[in-house]
Amino acid sequence: MEILSQFLIAACSATTFVPQTKLAINGMHFYINDRLTYADYKREAHGRLMNVRMVNAVFDDENPATCPSDFNPDTNTDRFIELMNDYKAKGILAFTINLQGGMPGYEGAINSAFRSDGGLKPNYMDRVRRVIEAADARGLIIILGFFYQRQDGILQDVNAVRQATVNATTWICDQGYTNVIVEIANEYRHPGFDHQIITDEDGEVELMNLVRQTAPNLLVSTSGMGDAEFHSSLANAADFILIHGNTSDPDEYEGKVNALKHYNKPIVFNEDWCFSDDTRRIGDAVEKLTNAFEAGASWGIMNQIRNQQYPFIFEIGKPNEGENAKLDFQAYERMAKLVGIE
Repeated sequence: MEILSQFLIAACSATTFVPQTKLAINGMHFYINDRLTYADYKREAHGRLMNVRMVNAVFDDENPATCPSDFNPDTNTDRFIELMNDYKAKGILAFTINLQGGMPGYEGAINSAFRSDGGLKPNYMDRVRRVIEAADARGLIIILGFFYQRQDGILQDVNAVRQATVNATTWICDQGYTNVIVEIANEYRHPGFDHQIITDEDGEVELMNLVRQTAPNLLVSTSGMGDAEFHSSLANAADFILIHGNTSDPDEYEGKVNALKHYNKPIVFNEDWCFSDDTRRIGDAVEKLTNAFEAGASWGIMNQIRNQQYPFIFEIGKPNEGENAKLDFQAYERMAKLVGIE
């Protein structure tokens, strides 16, 4: 698909930042700094990218009618960064964040790194920068989402969506980051999106191509809905396959993952809603993690209540904190055992 030249800008000009962590893909495997991920641990884990959804680690709400009075976006980001090592110790190698955040548990939030014309907000991007650079220093990867339902309407039209894509991509490239991979949209088919370019496959492919034309070395994909399926045109276009398992029975994971293996690309769950007080869950976190891992996919925890809804709790749960926290704890314990850290 032809890419409109007016949305392309000059070649990236990297800052003085010196990256320590570089992600690459070879076939179905991820490599960090030219080594298979988890190379020092269980063979079954080699090449995986186990991850956590922490989209509101860079959250802000510009709506004075809805923003909690005691919320400080910089303190929120600092709290998350301080806990990164705890997740790495349990086998986590990547975090998903998003330039338009995630549903914070209440409606009406205005949470976006983009202005209406697709320009970037410096304060928001500074929080994103801090997260990416903290991850880089720890040998960790950021799955950076660009667009989120409920928030893409901030962009005034389809050309602003294209410009936002180019601007965010250029920013990643200019910063010199090599530990970032892109998720164009969180659940691109979600009815909460306003712009059709985000909600259909041709539009997603166009936006992926905009990323590649702007920064040819940047790896890019998008994520499907909670059925753990991925459209064939996107599987062909993407560098890696992002699926969500929210509404899928874990007994289906082997078949659904196997159906995607012929694309010979990494298969990554980066959202799975599966905790006790998340009312739509099917199966629990340990079961979903285990089944996805045994099927050959990387898997990502989504603890909707704990990590994404205000007040955001970024600490790993403890068994004595309540049912949700106990299941959170159990999931990370299982994660560590599966990859061979414990």
